[in-house]
Amino acid sequence: MNYFLEAFAWIFSPAEWPNGLPLPTAIMQHLLFTFGSVLIAALIAIPAGWIIGHTGRGREVAVFLSGAARALPSLGLIVLLYLVLGVSLKTEAAVTAFVLLAIPSILAGAYAGFEAIDRTVIDAGRAMGMTPWQILWKIEVPLGLPLLIGGLRTATLQVVATVTIAAYVGLGGLGYYIIQGIPLRDFPQILGASIVVIVLALALDGVFAVAQRLVVPRGVAARLQSPQQSPGMRTRTVASTPA
Repeated sequence: MNYFLEAFAWIFSPAEWPNGLPLPTAIMQHLLFTFGSVLIAALIAIPAGWIIGHTGRGREVAVFLSGAARALPSLGLIVLLYLVLGVSLKTEAAVTAFVLLAIPSILAGAYAGFEAIDRTVIDAGRAMGMTPWQILWKIEVPLGLPLLIGGLRTATLQVVATVTIAAYVGLGGLGYYIIQGIPLRDFPQILGASIVVIVLALALDGVFAVAQRLVVPRGVAARLQSPQQSPGMRTRTVASTPA
């Protein structure tokens, strides 16, 4: 228990922070690495996932590549890229590793969101005369958004926890205190930095959980809240929402 008290005392005592990196600066660096990596991963994975979900092609390849990317050890990949790219590109090496970590979850959320849509809803859109682009943007994207947000949520939590290893190659962040505290056996510093990482992860998880609920179309939310509706009635409710 004393360790926890000392850890919280360290968090709220600027005099205890190392002179080279104040805690607020480390938090900003940590979040910058997290959001930057997830953003780059989203720009790559979301279009690819939408294409797979819309066309129904390439799912097996996506699953294989996602599984392979999940199996890569992040620390080993950062060190490998650091050695290959050189000291001057160590930031790029770390970001590349974090992007590869985030892509599988976002990709899975993007195409799974489309695959989860009832085909009768899409058929109803075609029957109304909607073009493929209108079906994509007015039916598939809105109805698939909750699962996509879920993929972004998972990817963000994975990255925010893994960014701590960026300090291993001298990139700062909250991992700086952990890497520095291990040889010094400074347990309050190690535990304090770990607590801050946990708080960040919980805060981001809460934000994405709220966002995931907010993006559910009103027609779908009403259907989920009214389980006594007949299947035909539920189909008409969902079909009318994006149109």
